Amino acid sequence: MYSGSPERRAQPELCALSGRYRAVRQLSLDIAAPLSDADATIQPHPDASPAKWHLAHTTWFFETFLLRDHVPGYRLYDESWAYLFNSYYEGEGERHPRARRGMITRPSLDEVRAWRAAVDDAILAAIDDLPADLIALGLNHEQQHQELMLMDLTATFFENPLHPAVWGAAPPRAPASAPDGHAWVAHSGGLVEIGHGGDSFAFDCEGPRHRVWLDPYSLADRPVTNAEWRAFIADGGYANPMLWLSDGWAWVQENSIAAPLYWDGEGARFGLDGLRPIDLAEPVCHISYYEADAFARWAGARLPTEAEWEHAAASEDPNGGNQLDAAGPVRPRAGETGLFGNVWEWTQSAYLPYPGFRPAEGAVGEYNGKFMCSQMVLRGGCCATPRGHVRASYRNFFYPHQRWMFSGLRLARDS
Repeated sequence: MYSGSPERRAQPELCALSGRYRAVRQLSLDIAAPLSDADATIQPHPDASPAKWHLAHTTWFFETFLLRDHVPGYRLYDESWAYLFNSYYEGEGERHPRARRGMITRPSLDEVRAWRAAVDDAILAAIDDLPADLIALGLNHEQQHQELMLMDLTATFFENPLHPAVWGAAPPRAPASAPDGHAWVAHSGGLVEIGHGGDSFAFDCEGPRHRVWLDPYSLADRPVTNAEWRAFIADGGYANPMLWLSDGWAWVQENSIAAPLYWDGEGARFGLDGLRPIDLAEPVCHISYYEADAFARWAGARLPTEAEWEHAAASEDPNGGNQLDAAGPVRPRAGETGLFGNVWEWTQSAYLPYPGFRPAEGAVGEYNGKFMCSQMVLRGGCCATPRGHVRASYRNFFYPHQRWMFSGLRLARDS
């Protein structure tokens, strides 16, 4: 967590920080490498952002909160760009409306890349005098935007009637048969601790660490698959109001929802590798909280609480599973059973502050706490989450109707 105190670092530590900074910043450029200026400017819907905006906003973050605030005499690359690329930091003043980010045709993609290069040079030149924990926040923030870029690019190219591929298909794998049923992994519960503890990086919303009581429960040994979702559809899952929360049923009716996002109704799905046949063995992806909750009810189960999920994941390697290692056509992978990677798993928990939560001082304190209302928690990361970014305490959150992220579910039940 950010404490705001610069500290001198030994040379090996400085080299490691510089190397990590370069690697994280380069991955964003790699994701954007196949894009034209037009590709990078389009905003597919108000919840998503153009790829160019992501590249620029993360650069604004480093320039504003590190260079401007901690390097004496630093002059902004272009003072007018702060208005364009501030996201939601009220403490930083007025900003361009979120729903109209696709109207920012200038600066061009190349100009944004030049700005990134200038800011990177300035950060690396001053890195020994900058607060390490604020750099860590900026890098983790950029990793979040790398995942968002991949989400938003999927939505962008889906809007094109040609359904073009950003990257070619991943190398073929031996086809996996859809699993027949699942096993339950029992957990005894009791008085347990959840939330982040220790000195390693975490977002402020992950703490404080605190105790909760869990009754005995079980989690499915894998996420729900496309084959199981097809069975839900075939059984009239989207047409049965008894399976749905009231708001969810209204959402289904108002938007004519009948399948996960990016399914075409003819046995194909869209992704960054274009239009491809649905792999029935893959985890179902791009579903809303409403859909996950309805499926769990149909299956005679429920969604886990975030405390149950975190307690189950505490002993598992968070760097395992199918996570993002390089730019490319990220997809959920059949056969993965771990709690980390592949698809974000919806929980039944609302995104609320933990006991004793206090946001950080200053504008960076707006990072998470202001969103603790009307959203639901997802856990575990996904195929588009950069490896090394998540941990057992990591809390992702979205509104219950949203589903353009790589979201799926794992069933739970009382033991």
